[in-house]
Amino acid sequence: MRIFDPHIHMTSRTTDDYRAMYDAGVRALVEPSFWLGQPRTSPASFHDYFDSLLGWEPFRAAQHGIAHHCALALNPKEANDPRCLPVLDDLPRYLAKDGVVAVGEIGYDSLTPAEDTALATQLQLAADHGLPALVHTPHRDKLTGLRRTVDVVRESALAPDRVLLDHLNETTVKEAADSGAWLGFSVYPDTKMDEDRTVAILKEYGTDRVLVNSAADWGRSDPLKTRAVARVMLRSGFTHDDVDQVLWRNPVAFYGLSGRLHLDVPTPPDLHEGNSVLRGGE
Repeated sequence: MRIFDPHIHMTSRTTDDYRAMYDAGVRALVEPSFWLGQPRTSPASFHDYFDSLLGWEPFRAAQHGIAHHCALALNPKEANDPRCLPVLDDLPRYLAKDGVVAVGEIGYDSLTPAEDTALATQLQLAADHGLPALVHTPHRDKLTGLRRTVDVVRESALAPDRVLLDHLNETTVKEAADSGAWLGFSVYPDTKMDEDRTVAILKEYGTDRVLVNSAADWGRSDPLKTRAVARVMLRSGFTHDDVDQVLWRNPVAFYGLSGRLHLDVPTPPDLHEGNSVLRGGE
């Protein structure tokens, strides 16, 4: 079984997670920009973070046989902090880099006017750079947030079929599907979706244009939830080909819209020269 996790925050995960993911069949992933928990206080902190997603994390992932890509953006939560807004002017030079396969996470957190502006601006940046967009739908007031998101996408220069609407659930999936966008489901141990609810939606809506992710971060989350979805799909009557479509071919197709997806899986080394992970430049 091959798995592509289309949304996971490896900067908050351990080397052991990379090893476990490889053993579970994960061979590729996309790491979108997100809020780190501690608020950033200047665009310079974004610069270091973006550089890490473009350099260190792909290097770390390669040591465990996993192809790492990233999506870059000003995330919705920090779009409300005036200290962070100048990063929008810096994004174009990062979005031109080869490892970037989407603009994201963008979208809504608290449905504020500042988030409206950041979302519209970054959808335009995605269109300008020929990239798809990974859009975070809010955790609260989800249907209102989904409808507002869809309205902004329709007003943008980016076609809906180049947009992935993530963190969907039973209350938002129908209108998201009707919008023409791709559908994303984040599977968590306690919050968001679980594997059984996700598979129930797959039964109702089918496997086309659907992506399933772990969205694993520094909170209670599980980087192997993609594999858990695969097991429930097979127990529920889906075929191995259905699983391959959802967990591999669909994310390849969506992020392949960038023209920058590179899925050559490196061979993990046997030795780390006395360290748990090889250091850059060694």
